[in-house]
Amino acid sequence: MRAAGAAWRDRWLVPEKYRTRDTARPEGGQRTAGGEAPAPIRQWPLLAVLGTTLLGLLVALSDFRIGLLIVGCALLGGGVLRGWLPAVGMLAVRSRFTDLLTYGVLGGAIVLFTLMAEPDPWLEVPILNDLLRFSAGG
Repeated sequence: MRAAGAAWRDRWLVPEKYRTRDTARPEGGQRTAGGEAPAPIRQWPLLAVLGTTLLGLLVALSDFRIGLLIVGCALLGGGVLRGWLPAVGMLAVRSRFTDLLTYGVLGGAIVLFTLMAEPDPWLEVPILNDLLRFSAGG
């Protein structure tokens, strides 16, 4: 007699040979230190990025521009760590190329938009100003 919860397996629409049974660890997802080291030491790249991001969010409470620049630089630093170190632990989420692209684009966008933020932007990009005026209807 089968358990009631196992009946759904008979109704799967995906043939057995196409079902996912296991996933591969992302390249570079190994520990940065040996298994005998405490968890914070094994995951120091992730903790460095998260700590810098938290610092930036706390600074953003008093000065948003400086705080968000720190957050953007934390993501860019995560991309540098991902590309430079052979093993980054849990900072490796996808393939190395995808992680570098994601960290770089998001970190760069945060830095760019922070530099362009009103009032008194530190950076003015005319084509982006025109695009904003066009899309806002002004």
